[in-house]
Amino acid sequence: MRSIGLGLLAILSVTSASGVYAQANSDLDRERPIVLARSGGFAVGGKVLENPANPSQHLSCDHGYVEYFLPQNPRRTSLVLWHSSSTQVWQNRWDGGEGFKDMFLRRDYPVYLWDGPRVGRANWSCAPLAYTPRYQDEANFTAWNLGPAYKDWWPDVQFPTQDEEAWEQATANRYVEFNTLGSIDLETDAAAVAADSGRLGDNIVYLTNSAGGLRAMVTVTKAGKDNIAGIVAYEGIGYVFPIGDPETPELCTDREACPFGPIGVPLDAFKKLARLRSIQFVWGDHRSDPASPIYKYVELSRLCARLINKYGGHAEVLMLGDDAGLKGSSHIPFADMDNDKVAGLLDDLLRDAGLDGYRNPRPSGRWVWDTPAD
Repeated sequence: MRSIGLGLLAILSVTSASGVYAQANSDLDRERPIVLARSGGFAVGGKVLENPANPSQHLSCDHGYVEYFLPQNPRRTSLVLWHSSSTQVWQNRWDGGEGFKDMFLRRDYPVYLWDGPRVGRANWSCAPLAYTPRYQDEANFTAWNLGPAYKDWWPDVQFPTQDEEAWEQATANRYVEFNTLGSIDLETDAAAVAADSGRLGDNIVYLTNSAGGLRAMVTVTKAGKDNIAGIVAYEGIGYVFPIGDPETPELCTDREACPFGPIGVPLDAFKKLARLRSIQFVWGDHRSDPASPIYKYVELSRLCARLINKYGGHAEVLMLGDDAGLKGSSHIPFADMDNDKVAGLLDDLLRDAGLDGYRNPRPSGRWVWDTPAD
């Protein structure tokens, strides 16, 4: 079978009629081309304001923005990549190497990059915004779990420590974050509209980082359709709990004082999380020490997983260092130098949850893309 214009040889091992790769993260898979049916973007959600001084003038604002990449032969599951700081964290490894976006396009997953309202490419706000510069580059170093103090790297850290440009890129590629409960409501309202629209697919798995995990969980409780299939939250800061359950911790109600919750939702809404095929809370290395400033969130993730499972769910906590042997993983492990191994763990989860099948299954055997004849 000859495909004109590809000019590359890629042989894909398929183990069954469902089109599952035998070794999704093999060297062969990493070299095969990305073949897209189409790509693009769209705004979703938001509102339209009328100028009180001139009713003929309007402002479209507080929408979310989605950029999408759809493979030629897609799997059924869509990966929605939800950042806390910038979509760039999904696009490249710390050193500029391949990031999760392209890794999973090579695996034929539809990929969607999400910017919530007032963030990144969706920053057209319905309300006035105040920006005060914060001198936080040094604080980012420890917040991202690169070492115990600025430029005091963990000995096994998965960051190119001798590459100063990599550090400059990491600190520069950021958006302003609005971490309030009000912002969570705004972002999750738009995200629920996006999910319910059907434009993100029939089986959505949110891949999130940091505060994005909390937002994805709240979105599940708001969405009306049953097309959200899973959440993989990398170093999730903030968790959702059922109101009235005796194990629920003290909840946050101050919209400004505790931007990461814990957030309470009615039990029926919480049970929507239990209907997902899989939820995984993933933590980088050096997070098991109770002295760690992030340890309280590790404990909250364990409690949240336990309560989801109590109501029939499928949630787990994965410590990359202790459980998977990935030493030196950072706050953004999908950008680490060993992100191919982190991707392999995601392959396992998607396969085990039955979320790796194709929309148009290929027959079992080997599928070949030929180079054009000379």
